[in-house]
Amino acid sequence: MDMHTVVVGTSGTTAEDVLAVAREGARVELSVAAVEALAAAREIVDALAAKPEPVYGVSTGFGALASRHISPGLRARLQRNIVRSHAAGMGPHVEREVVRALMFLRLKTVASGHTGVRPEVAQTMADVLNAGITPVVHEYGSLGCSGDLAPLSHCALTLMGEGEAEGPDGTVRPAAELLAAHGITPVELREKEGLALLNGTDGMLGMLVMALADLKKLYTSADITAALSLEALLGTDKVLAPELHTIRPHPGQGASADNMLRVLAGSGLTGHHQDDAPRVQDAYSVRCAPQVNGAGRDTLTHGRLVADRELAAAVDNPVVLPGGRVESNGNFHGAPVAYVLDFLAIAAADLGSICERRTDRLLDKNRSHGLPAFLADDAGVDSGLMIAQYTQAALVSEMKRLAVPASVDSIPSSAMQEDHVSMGWSAARKLRTAITDLNRIVAVELYAAARAVEVRAAGGMTPAPASLAVVEALRAAGVEGPGPDRFLAPDLATADAFVAEGALVAAVEAVTGPLA
Repeated sequence: MDMHTVVVGTSGTTAEDVLAVAREGARVELSVAAVEALAAAREIVDALAAKPEPVYGVSTGFGALASRHISPGLRARLQRNIVRSHAAGMGPHVEREVVRALMFLRLKTVASGHTGVRPEVAQTMADVLNAGITPVVHEYGSLGCSGDLAPLSHCALTLMGEGEAEGPDGTVRPAAELLAAHGITPVELREKEGLALLNGTDGMLGMLVMALADLKKLYTSADITAALSLEALLGTDKVLAPELHTIRPHPGQGASADNMLRVLAGSGLTGHHQDDAPRVQDAYSVRCAPQVNGAGRDTLTHGRLVADRELAAAVDNPVVLPGGRVESNGNFHGAPVAYVLDFLAIAAADLGSICERRTDRLLDKNRSHGLPAFLADDAGVDSGLMIAQYTQAALVSEMKRLAVPASVDSIPSSAMQEDHVSMGWSAARKLRTAITDLNRIVAVELYAAARAVEVRAAGGMTPAPASLAVVEALRAAGVEGPGPDRFLAPDLATADAFVAEGALVAAVEAVTGPLA
């Protein structure tokens, strides 16, 4: 496990810290200021708990049951009960990186000093993360309002030494056994603490942060594959000229056009419009790649803005405010995060769609300007990449279904107290599937475009140095070049990993320098 340490303070965290904890196993420490803020807020909660007047979350029930005043002798039981009853998820286990992000982001809010949780509870959260213990969280259970209640409850259950969790070795065991094996004492929750551990947008936010990182890499990869396809189709790079993108000044569009232009530098394949198959313009999927890819890039920029605001937030209900006020609020509603998660799924689906259209053009001998049908070795005897495009089309179709927004849905809950919910967790879950699909779609375009570039090179034309570097890296990774039909699935799986691991971008940047 990576021994890099992330220090949690009182003023939020960064996307880089989330990724370090979630994906790299970074250790977590509480700052001195955070411990002091935790203690100060807890004094306020303890003082309110001692008063006869009911305070929501401190001495009352929750949700539709908030009207009941809970006597002091029942309050510890109340806090335990809310965790147990709310840990009601169902379905497959959620990925380890998602659960670690969820726990870390809840700790971030707890450490703000706005929740009233005792320092020792926060320290136990850090200890569980540092021990590599991952609570078992299930796919279904969050409506994205009052936060990600069920997922966070399963995490809180582990802190109490109940339920199941996954150890550092990946084995699922009773949480009590895992805590004991790492010398961690289960927490005994007091007033407000159960509620404070459950009431946040941490799951959907963690998945947003990871999606933004993954999509950034995919948009650069898609710029590269678009350039390779343009080159293989003997398209013109004149449409990538900076002056054309300056007069429509969307930043993402300019960045994508520049990436493509740099990939194509030195190519002997571009600009053959007036050769054997004259044409005035390239098809939209080729000519408009910077506009579509760039619009997606600008969507990522908006997503980062929303994520950064949420990373700086302290989301709980009620919250402890300066001066000792404890106020109910609606900050737990996931709408800001849910909207952008849906927006990203829409942009990703459109990127997948335009990638597939270029692949289809590469395989169609009537539109590929001299390439063999389906890039086959002996068309008719060989089918070439015909069915690879079918697979890509099936993935695009699924992405279109996944682009239907979850945030426009709302199912009332808690006896109509929670009568409008965000479905942000659902938006995040489907976006993760969409990103996996998009990586595969880009990989299929890469596979086809690289083969087409090789066919052009074999015919005596000179591809760009960056294109040749991609082909060489792909072959070194085990993806074979043009030839008779063979078992294609392993090649496609290798290409998928090649894109996902960043090898495609690395191969190009070794020639071009850093891309946007």
